[in-house]
Amino acid sequence: MSLQDDSSALRNSLEAKIGDKINIFSRESEALLQSGIVRHSLQIGQKAPDFVLPNVLGGEISLTHLLKNSPVVLSFYRGEWCPFCNLELRAYQQTLPQIEALGAALIAVSPEKPGFAQILADKHKLTFPVLTDHDNSVARKYGLVYQVNSEVRDLSLKMGKLDISERNGSDKWELPVAGTFVIGTNSVVQFACVDPNFMTGRANPETVLEILRKIPRLIEGK
Repeated sequence: MSLQDDSSALRNSLEAKIGDKINIFSRESEALLQSGIVRHSLQIGQKAPDFVLPNVLGGEISLTHLLKNSPVVLSFYRGEWCPFCNLELRAYQQTLPQIEALGAALIAVSPEKPGFAQILADKHKLTFPVLTDHDNSVARKYGLVYQVNSEVRDLSLKMGKLDISERNGSDKWELPVAGTFVIGTNSVVQFACVDPNFMTGRANPETVLEILRKIPRLIEGK
């Protein structure tokens, strides 16, 4: 099964659990789509903003440093608490040997504090770097940040006891739209998937692999 198939099955399971309340998330996703956030996010052909972010081990990872040696697959996820993000990152972990065989590196970024990133990495046995983007400073440069609306905030607090501001170490209820970018060694974006539908709008790992196979031709303009 593909990531989309697994995501659709998870969405159906969530709907069976919470019923019509799932429409609260759907309304927020539609509002984000109508806001133009996808159009204003980082696009194919644009240069990816550089960053240096902390990993779960207390070190730092620089995008520029990674790009000196390989293309980079960059995944922005919402948080360890998001089951759809968990599903996506597990799928990319399974694909990691193929990504690395194509000479690329994979990193994942969220606004959650390092302790939660560590929980995520341990729980799913992730062997690629999981980085903390405090206050969504990098996601903001990539055009992905949005304010969680009051309906979703209230539902999160009531049903899931989920306080995003506490997890992110910020008084803002802000998240990145889930997005995946493939960045060439020239720092130019070769692929971008940004979709406010956080449940089923993720980039398939197979699509990313196809882009990685084409990257030398894309960069050289062949």
